[in-house]
Amino acid sequence: MGPLPTLEDLTLTEGTRVLLRADFNVPLSGDQIPGAGGVPQIVDDMRIRAARPTIEWLRARGAAVVACSHLGRPKGAPDPSYSLAPVAQRLGQLLGVDVALAPEVVGPEATAMAEALGPGDVMVLENLRFHPGETTGDEDLAAALAALADAYVNDAFGAAHRAHASVVGPPRYLPCAAGRLVVREVEALSHLLEDPARPFTAILGGVKVSDKIGVIDSLLARCDRLLVGGAMASTFLAARGYATGDSLVEADQVDECEVRLTTGKVAVPTDVVVAKVMAEDAETQVVAADAIPDGWRVLDIGPDSAAAYASEVAGSDTVFWNGPMGVFEMAPFAAGTRAVAQAVAACHGYTVVGGGDSAAAMARFGLEKEVGHLSTGGGASLEFLEAGDLPGLAALREGKR
Repeated sequence: MGPLPTLEDLTLTEGTRVLLRADFNVPLSGDQIPGAGGVPQIVDDMRIRAARPTIEWLRARGAAVVACSHLGRPKGAPDPSYSLAPVAQRLGQLLGVDVALAPEVVGPEATAMAEALGPGDVMVLENLRFHPGETTGDEDLAAALAALADAYVNDAFGAAHRAHASVVGPPRYLPCAAGRLVVREVEALSHLLEDPARPFTAILGGVKVSDKIGVIDSLLARCDRLLVGGAMASTFLAARGYATGDSLVEADQVDECEVRLTTGKVAVPTDVVVAKVMAEDAETQVVAADAIPDGWRVLDIGPDSAAAYASEVAGSDTVFWNGPMGVFEMAPFAAGTRAVAQAVAACHGYTVVGGGDSAAAMARFGLEKEVGHLSTGGGASLEFLEAGDLPGLAALREGKR
């Protein structure tokens, strides 16, 4: 993969309008901000804060910023519950300026608002996914977005694996660059692919082996040890020939797991936490991985496995973690994920946590500042590790100069 164009490659003058593709896909609560006219509360503003360095750099050079992002999964039409109104409000608080929200993705009002921006001004377009052309990569939408600005910056690493209109389209029309966040993400993940310090330990959890078989192979080609947890561990246990009770097993992936086990690099749990139901008050027991009883399901790795995994991490010079070890949102099944999170945080080596639920777990346990790099993109980080590139990055490299 060739070098990405950076902010320094842009020619900016006072009042240059920059279309900024950000990742403002933040979690919202059902609670409303008091006195804010029904605007939902943002549960975690990490992704908004992550865009600040790029926005501040652009503003300091007299640029006007037209920020755009998706939020949630509206079905290609306006849906007030997915409005970017709370994002615009929070961004304004963080920047200390008024940030206006356009009432549409593209159209006459958005155009008029963009044209009225002065140096240092910031506005936000309404949720990109309110337009049906965003997820289909519609060229007319891409052109309409590009028409709002003089340059384009992609700082949405969490969306860079999607060939959506706002991600791959504008670089065909505008001088383009990667924002600070995208550059940092690519550098951190490239370090894992190119020359990781050894021992290199990878930890993968989550639900489906089928979703991660490509990244499993990519990591196995590079790492010294791959520690498996989460629901996907049950499929690996089935590949060992163990009975798995009522655990989630992907039957069509058992043979695939068996092949990966022959590498000698894959570690699976030796003990697990099982329950009959997934609930806060569930009856649980710790059993050997080869003694899971009928009618019970695996919902966390056991204490012996957690200790062994933590020991592997402690002795590593490079660590990559993506995916929880169990249903960490529920107390009876959180211990395995907590043990791994604490081990990653305490590790003396270079540590990368690959976004998504893993990043949420680090935050839940108050450890998000204790890692070398905390990715903002779960799916994007995995796809980058698998393929070594992403559609959004390729679009920047091939884009207009």
